[in-house]
Amino acid sequence: MKKIFCLYFKQFKNGFNEQIYPGNLGKKIFKKISKKAWLKWLKIQTILINENNLNMSNIKDFKKIENKMIKFLFKK
Repeated sequence: MKKIFCLYFKQFKNGFNEQIYPGNLGKKIFKKISKKAWLKWLKIQTILINENNLNMSNIKDFKKIENKMIKFLFKK
């Protein structure tokens, strides 16, 4: 288990063994976001999708969630 300095918690936490999200954003998450922060985000994401009746195959809805993810993980 690798340790990373998690930007969300502002402390060293367990990171991922491999990239879990695609692209450059995925690289940033892999290097700077802990598993614990990611799991916290997944719970929030589920609530947002359900409460707002979002469809993740719709690019507009997907971008809404992605933008909220960026704010949640990196702009605390």
